[in-house]
Amino acid sequence: MPGSLTKQNLLRDYQVCVILPTYNNCKTLAGVIRGVLQLTDDLIVVDDGSTDDTVRILSEFPSVHVVRIPLNKGKGNALKTGFAYAMQKGFRYAVSMDTDGQHQPSEIIRFAEKLNELGDALIIGERNMEQSSVPVKSNFGRKFSNFWFWVETGISHNDTQSGFRLYPLAPMEKMKFYTPRFEFEIEIIVRLAWKGIKVSQVPVTVHYFDEDERVSHFRPFQDFVRISLLNTVLVFLALTWYRPVMYFRDRSWKELLFNPKESILLRSVSVSVGVFMGIFPVWGFQLLIAIGLAFLFKLNKALVILFVNISIPPFIPLIIYFSLVFGSFWFKNPVLPSLDTFRNLSSVTPFIEQYLIGSITLSFAASILSGAMAYFILILYSKNKR
Repeated sequence: MPGSLTKQNLLRDYQVCVILPTYNNCKTLAGVIRGVLQLTDDLIVVDDGSTDDTVRILSEFPSVHVVRIPLNKGKGNALKTGFAYAMQKGFRYAVSMDTDGQHQPSEIIRFAEKLNELGDALIIGERNMEQSSVPVKSNFGRKFSNFWFWVETGISHNDTQSGFRLYPLAPMEKMKFYTPRFEFEIEIIVRLAWKGIKVSQVPVTVHYFDEDERVSHFRPFQDFVRISLLNTVLVFLALTWYRPVMYFRDRSWKELLFNPKESILLRSVSVSVGVFMGIFPVWGFQLLIAIGLAFLFKLNKALVILFVNISIPPFIPLIIYFSLVFGSFWFKNPVLPSLDTFRNLSSVTPFIEQYLIGSITLSFAASILSGAMAYFILILYSKNKR
């Protein structure tokens, strides 16, 4: 949409609603609702099994869409319920904010302005965490979350823990989410980034109450454990699949394989490392380690991943065969492989030591040979191109 839209029309024209997941925040809930209603009537409150005065307070705002969950199931579940309701009502975007008084409803318009500037995006409110009222544990949690978000997506962000966000709803329509509580806010931004949704931020203010007034439903031990377990799973999925997919998604194969900004030596080393890891006997972890080495030493990721797949199933018997052959050079009484070697697993077991030593030898020999061949082929290609 054009950038000439007035601020008053942005929320309506972009079909943005506001979702307030709430649980036992009766002291601040009414003030937050009034603040939101000054900007928009498209407000959805998800009452996550509150046991305080929340029901009575919500009855004072008949224009608000209220979704009630009978028993408290967690913020993540409340957000998912709100998103489903918003999509059912035809909204395209949803701004989520907390009802504990931390966030300023007047700043919702900042998200709409950023959306108008960027187009489709996930926009997170970046809080000022340098103020003295910010709890130490909040600052630590933010840095912890930011680091793992970068590992999982390659995207640097200053405040991945902020609950003040604008979500694009269409990409979530067919997604299945697995976490019900605070960790959901990590799962959703990581998985939207994996889908190629742009992630951006806008500055927002935050108000932290004094310790005796502060209402928090975050359980330090249980929720930190849940978040750590989620990050463990996300890191594994990122390194084995999603980070490579993100890397390749917006690049052509010609750019990846024959990047003119990379030297012939670097590309040759990339081929060599890929072949080495494809043969080296760490079955099940070859691709993961190869990707790690590619990022660590800034190699050509496409070439490393392409050549690590020398260990695809059709080539495995050949790799095992030549590993046993190379291993025979190290033993006085080696057993030379034959077709009988591969008929059943028990026949292979006695040759494990010979195989392991041979595969390590073969991986070094094949990587040196393949790197040298790649170097001379790329030299010829470069000369012919000139």
